[in-house]
Amino acid sequence: MRLRDLSLRHKIPLQGAVVILATALMVTASLVYRASVDLEHDLKASAERLARVLARTLTPLVIHDDVWRAFETVRTPFQALDAGDAARVEVIVVLDDKGRVYVSSHPERYPILGDPARANPELAALAGPLAALSGETPVTVEPAGGRNIYVLAPVIADGVRIATLVMGYSKSIFAQRFGGIVENALLMTLLVVAAILPIAWYWGHRMAIPLVRLAECMRLVGTRKPEELECSLRESRDEIGQVGAAFQRMLAELRKKEAMEKQVMVSERLAALGRLSAGIAHEINNPLGGMLNAISTYRRHGGDALPPFAQGTRGPCSECALPGNLALSQRTLSLLERGLLQIKETVGALLVEAKVESHPLTSRDLEDVRVLALSDAHPKGVRLTWDNRVEAPLPLPSTLVRQILLNLLLNATRAVEADGRVECGIRVVDECLEIRVSNDGAYISEHEQQYLFEPFSRLSQNGNGLGLWVTYQIVQQLGGSIRVHSEPGETRFIVHLPVSPEHEIRAPAGAVLG
Repeated sequence: MRLRDLSLRHKIPLQGAVVILATALMVTASLVYRASVDLEHDLKASAERLARVLARTLTPLVIHDDVWRAFETVRTPFQALDAGDAARVEVIVVLDDKGRVYVSSHPERYPILGDPARANPELAALAGPLAALSGETPVTVEPAGGRNIYVLAPVIADGVRIATLVMGYSKSIFAQRFGGIVENALLMTLLVVAAILPIAWYWGHRMAIPLVRLAECMRLVGTRKPEELECSLRESRDEIGQVGAAFQRMLAELRKKEAMEKQVMVSERLAALGRLSAGIAHEINNPLGGMLNAISTYRRHGGDALPPFAQGTRGPCSECALPGNLALSQRTLSLLERGLLQIKETVGALLVEAKVESHPLTSRDLEDVRVLALSDAHPKGVRLTWDNRVEAPLPLPSTLVRQILLNLLLNATRAVEADGRVECGIRVVDECLEIRVSNDGAYISEHEQQYLFEPFSRLSQNGNGLGLWVTYQIVQQLGGSIRVHSEPGETRFIVHLPVSPEHEIRAPAGAVLG
């Protein structure tokens, strides 16, 4: 997991801890550097003071050539200091005016009147500083690549240098002291970090909690209803509080929007129900009115008397050759039969929820629909272009798929003018049965498309307007989709039905109406 993918409840404390550690290390490094510089300066100043004191003490001894007392003098720093402090002074050598050893703290290594460069090659590098030495001020020299640091102090008598004091210090003393300083500084840093880090972690965690809660609430948006979202966010005037307040306002607006959508849905359902009821009443009232008129006419003109429309009629028709009452009865029964059939068709088209047994869809079922559609297309001279690419049986209810296809073909045929064109393409695409039916009939505007699949939505004077509504209901129950694209010169309906073995070959049936 990458650092940027961590939760803020961990990321903020970690970043705070890193900042604290980096700051502590930087402060420690600066303090250690400053302490090391001060240490080196103090050691050199202390060595120069000691060299100045020894040089003044050696002046009368060198004048009187008192070598023994001079030896005791240069041995004094080793005897006066304890072993730990004495170890920092490696050697003390007094050189005469000719650069030979006059006396030393280690005579076995630096014999009297011997060449100091032979005993210690580092002293050969002091030839230049010794020649340039003047006055009474000691000089500190650090030979390149050497193990020691040397302090040169002239021994002056009456303004003349009669000897030179050379004191050698090991560089290891700086490393020892520097190591001690670093150890103490790191220990103090760790103590400070150990004291501050828990506090920083606690405050970082507290700072991240509002953001984490806000993120959790925002993650639930879209997965739960706004009315089910209850988020307890911190109220404050900082940026986090402002974001939380904006989120609460957004939730409130979403709740209002959902309530308004429910009201609109209820209103639309009521309006659709009203349109459906009005359409059903209209479709049933028309044949009922004719039937009632026929019954009323039969009552008034029944018996032996002929009705006004039957008196004086002559012709080859069978009704006119019949006695008056019999002809009136035949006409009345014919009107009643047509009215009842019309009512039956209207009611049958509304029975979308009825269940019928159906076998899997085959290519033969689709070809049968083509034959039925051609019976309507030929009288109008409509050219039907057919492209059926379904070969193997599909686990779809054949009755309903045939009803969908036939409804679309009949509507397309009725929508075109004489000698018009209707095209139908059927194939399987991405585990879906795709049905495309297009025609060159009248253009359907976007406003009309909004009400296209509602019951009794008439795009022509033919049919009762239930065909597309029934088609839409069947497509929805089969888990598919239906779309319409219309432009001047072509209107195309596209149906996608998922092909799945889990489809139960039982489905709603409706009437095949246009």
